[in-house]
Amino acid sequence: MKIESIRLKNFRAFKDTELKDIPNFCVLVGANGSGKSTLFSVFSFLHEALKSNITVALAKLGGNRGIQEVRSRNSSGPIEIELKFKENLNSPLVTYLVQIDDPNGKAVITRELLKYRRGSKGQPWHFLDFTLGKGSAVINELDSISAESDLQREEQQLKSPDILAIKGLANFEKFPAVMALGNLIEEWHVSDFHIGKARPEQEAGYAEQLSTEGENLSLVLEFLKNNHPQILETIFEKLKERVPGITSVETKPTEEGRLLLKFQDGAFEDPFLARFVSDGTIKMLAYLVLLHDPKPRPLLCIEEPENQLYQSLLYELAEEFRAYAHQGGQVFISTHSPDFLNAVEINELFWLVKENGYTKVKRARDDEQVAAYIEDGDKLGYLWKQGFFEGVSPR
Repeated sequence: MKIESIRLKNFRAFKDTELKDIPNFCVLVGANGSGKSTLFSVFSFLHEALKSNITVALAKLGGNRGIQEVRSRNSSGPIEIELKFKENLNSPLVTYLVQIDDPNGKAVITRELLKYRRGSKGQPWHFLDFTLGKGSAVINELDSISAESDLQREEQQLKSPDILAIKGLANFEKFPAVMALGNLIEEWHVSDFHIGKARPEQEAGYAEQLSTEGENLSLVLEFLKNNHPQILETIFEKLKERVPGITSVETKPTEEGRLLLKFQDGAFEDPFLARFVSDGTIKMLAYLVLLHDPKPRPLLCIEEPENQLYQSLLYELAEEFRAYAHQGGQVFISTHSPDFLNAVEINELFWLVKENGYTKVKRARDDEQVAAYIEDGDKLGYLWKQGFFEGVSPR
């Protein structure tokens, strides 16, 4: 599914903001504190809420103050997160809405709604509708329904009003629409990659996909080696092209059952361990593993991929993220790099600005001056560096 729009209300810096017509490859720029990380935290918040509950997700985002810290300053009323999806161009528009409030001092889900719009006219069909942990969900397969009267609903009561209904019902095949959304959110990858966690020797184990923090990098490489050797060879070939001197990478088990990442430099006879290579080498390897995942994630979110990487590598990296997005996995990137932005197309770029303490979103293609410069052959990175993005300083 592709996210078509995101609407946020009372969510930290986003008092009442909407991103519309979001592209497969979506790039965000903005000054420090403008809300880029906050926008990404929406994805990690929903992902955590699906794994646990709203109380835990709010605590991870807002600390001990929970909802009070997450709710926009000087605001009252519920926090609202609304996502609109499409499975493909011809699929119905899906709307998922979550409202969170604390009417009695404890955060609860005051409304959770999943609805599909069939065609351009008429009211959308509600496939899930819950209030304070109680509501109904449709048990039909979407493709089997031709009229709203065909919908078969089943009433359900959750054990707590701070649990997402999609968390509880997504485990049951008789709620196919809910299960599809739950599976989608579960597969999101919101990167919080730590180079220091990817370096150490790993306990022998099993991992098919890179974790959020990247500590299982060597395990994923071992999985690719055993199950997708051609993909691993592609990853290593691209790494050798971008890191001068690296001729090969391998995983090697130790007698203690740990896995070592070993790099071979053409100038030396013996390979050296991951802890001795540059931060940029480890990070580039992790990005290549993400981009060549045999089971691509439906959504990747990565903040400032340019950190620790040579500027000359960024243009090609941006093109690879775009290629990944157009193959089916939507990509959100935030950046401060003009070199990265030079590879970005005007319809792919949004910038965030603070107005009266709250964040507003502007789209590059809607700015007549920026659009005119791009039409004349300028690049977005150069325009941003020269200060042509109103309200956004590159410094």
